Amino acid sequence: MSRSKLKFLLPAIVLVAALAVGRAMIASKPEASRQQPPSPVLNVDATRVQRGSFDVFVLAEGTVQPRTESTLIPEVSGRVFEISANFREGGFFEQGDVLVRIEPRDYELALDTAEAQVAEASAALEQELALAEVVKNDWKQLGKTAPDLGLRKPQIAAAEAALLSARSQLERATVDLQRTVIRAPYAGRVLEQSVDVGQFVSVGSTLARVYAIDYVEVRLPLSTRELEFVDLPERFRDDDVATPLIETPVVIEADIGRTVYQWQGRIVRVGGAIDTQSRQLLVVAQVDDPYARGPEGRPPLRIGQFVRARIQGRSLDNVFVLPREALREGAEVLVVDQHSRLQRRPVAVAWSDSKTAVISDGLADGDVVTLTSLSVAASGSQVLATIDGVAPLRNAAADTPGR
Repeated sequence: MSRSKLKFLLPAIVLVAALAVGRAMIASKPEASRQQPPSPVLNVDATRVQRGSFDVFVLAEGTVQPRTESTLIPEVSGRVFEISANFREGGFFEQGDVLVRIEPRDYELALDTAEAQVAEASAALEQELALAEVVKNDWKQLGKTAPDLGLRKPQIAAAEAALLSARSQLERATVDLQRTVIRAPYAGRVLEQSVDVGQFVSVGSTLARVYAIDYVEVRLPLSTRELEFVDLPERFRDDDVATPLIETPVVIEADIGRTVYQWQGRIVRVGGAIDTQSRQLLVVAQVDDPYARGPEGRPPLRIGQFVRARIQGRSLDNVFVLPREALREGAEVLVVDQHSRLQRRPVAVAWSDSKTAVISDGLADGDVVTLTSLSVAASGSQVLATIDGVAPLRNAAADTPGR
C-alpha cells in the first residue's frame, strides 16, 4: 500500500476504533440503583385532649352613659346672684343642694302684695257676712223670711270668689319665690354649666346639664349567636312587675394609660328590638356607685368612656377546650394518630372566641390535636409531635424511607 493511501486510511481506522471502544464502554456501564427519597418529617406542637367543663364569657364593647341626664331650666326670670361652689363642670352635688339662686326681691314684693290682697278679700267677705246676719235678724223680728237679695247672697258669693282668687295669687307668688332657688333633683354631677353670677335668665333658658351618679349604664350589642349563651333578664307581658329578674354578672374593663381597671356590674335589662342592620340586640349593664374611691387608686368611670365587657354566660359540660389556633377553616382539627401521622378530623364547635375553641363532638378522650399552624398539611403526613411540652423520642418509623 502506498504511503498516500495509508495517509488517508489511518485517521478513518482510528476513528472507527474509538467509536467501537466508546460503544463498548457505554454498554458495559454499571446500572444506577434507584431509591425513593425519605418522606419529610414535620415537627409540631400538640396537646392531648380530655373532656371537661367550660364557662362561657361573652365579650362586648360599649360607651359609658349616665342613668339620668337632665337640663336645669328656671321657671322664673331674674338675675343670677348666687351659685353653689359645686356648680361648676365636674362638680358633685347631693339631692336637695342649692345650686343657683335668682334675685328674689321682685318675688318677695309680689308675695307681700298677694298677702295683702288675701287680707283685703277676707275682710270684705266678713263684712258681707255681717251685713247678711243683720238683715236676717231684722226680718226674723218681723216674723218673715229674708229674701236672697236682702241676705246679700250675691255679694257674699262675689266676696268668696275674690278671696279664692286672692289665695290663688298668694300661692302663685309663694311658689314663684320658692322657684328662685334651684335645687338639685338628685345626687349628681355637673356636665355643662351655662350661666354664672350676674347673668339674667328667663323662663326656659338653660342653666346647666347634669346627670345622676348613683349608677351608670353601658349599652352592649350582642349577636344572635351570643344570645344563646347568656341568661338575660327578660320580662314577658304576663310577668308580675314586682317579680325580681335574674341579673347576669358582667365585668367592665377600661384601659387608662398602660393599666387595665375593672368594675363589677350586672345586666339589668334588654332592648326592645333587634337592630335590623347589625342584627344585634342591645343589653344594658349597670355599674353602681361608679364615682366612689376604688381599690389601688382606681379612677371613676367617666361619661363617654369606651369600655369592654365580659358577660358571664352559661357553663358547657362534656366538651373539649382547645386553643383557637388548633381550629382550622371548615371546622376541622389535625389529629396525630398512633403512627405519628396527621389525620384531618371534622368537629362540632359549640363556642369559639379569639383565644379558645370549645368542641362538643368529633374528638375522643386521649386524642392528640396539633396546635401548630400548618399551611399545607395532607392527611398521612409524618410528624414528630411535642405533646403538652414533652418532646418526642425520634420514631424509627419516621426514619424509614418510604414509610
